Amino acid sequence: MATLFRPALCLMLLMTAITGVIYPLSVTAIAQLAFPDQANGSLVRDAGGAVSGSVLIAQPFTGDTWFHPRPSAGAYATVSSAASNLAPSNPALATRIKDSAAEWAVPGQGPVPLAMLTTSGSGLDPHLPPEAIRYQLARVATARGLPLQALEQLLQRHIERPLVGPPVVNVLLLNQALAQLEK
Repeated sequence: MATLFRPALCLMLLMTAITGVIYPLSVTAIAQLAFPDQANGSLVRDAGGAVSGSVLIAQPFTGDTWFHPRPSAGAYATVSSAASNLAPSNPALATRIKDSAAEWAVPGQGPVPLAMLTTSGSGLDPHLPPEAIRYQLARVATARGLPLQALEQLLQRHIERPLVGPPVVNVLLLNQALAQLEK
C-alpha cells in the first residue's frame, strides 16, 4: 500500500506546485512585464491620481450632463456580470425596452438607437456606437450650456476604430474628457 501511496502523494504535490504556484506566478510575471496596464485592470485615474474606473467596464452615469452607457443587466456590478437571459419573446424584455425607449426618446431626433436600449452579453460593455453618442449630444449640450459643435468635436476625438468590428466610443473616457472640457 505504501508503494502506491507515496508516488501518488509526490505526484499530487508536484502537480499542485506546478499548476497552482509556478505556472500562475510565471504568467503573472510575464503579464506584468509585457502588458502592465492591462494586467492591472486597465485602470483610469483622474487628475489627482485616484482610480475612477476601468476602460474595460461600463459605469452608470446619471443626469442630463453626462453621456449614458448602454443598460446593464447586473447594475454595472462586476460580480453579477451577465446578460439578462430574457428571450426575445419574454414580455419583461419587451416592457423594459419600451420603457427605456420612452425615457430616452428625444422629439424630432428619430428612434432611440438600439445600443442604448439593449444590454451587452456581459452587461458591462463600456462602448457605444458613435450614433448612440450623437443621439445624446443635444441633451448634454443643453444641460451643460456648451455648443453642440464642441461636443461633436469631442466625440470625433474619442471614436475608436478597432481592427475588427465597427467604430465605438468608450463612454467613461468620453465623460472624463467632458469633465476636463469645462475646466
